[in-house]
Amino acid sequence: MNTISSIAVSGVQAASTRLDVSAHNIANAQTPNFHRQVVHQQSQETAGVMTSVGKAEEVGPDVAADLVEQMQASYSYKANLRTIQTQEQMVGSILDVKA
Repeated sequence: MNTISSIAVSGVQAASTRLDVSAHNIANAQTPNFHRQVVHQQSQETAGVMTSVGKAEEVGPDVAADLVEQMQASYSYKANLRTIQTQEQMVGSILDVKA
């Protein structure tokens, strides 16, 4: 897999993690003494992004922040998928030119 694809795939995986965590937080918002989960993203030296999930310091829900996180993650997911599609189209065009 080339660099463009690997960066985009890691972005899709990070967006999926962010969607999962925010959905988990919303589903458990009414649980007593619930600690929200948070996603930490860090760029990788080689390319792409790495995620880890931790607990928020404060107790209690923040549904507004989780809804915003879902929207941001959804847009990030779509953007990374579009990057993969564009890269595939470019490779196809190069193969057509060389064929």
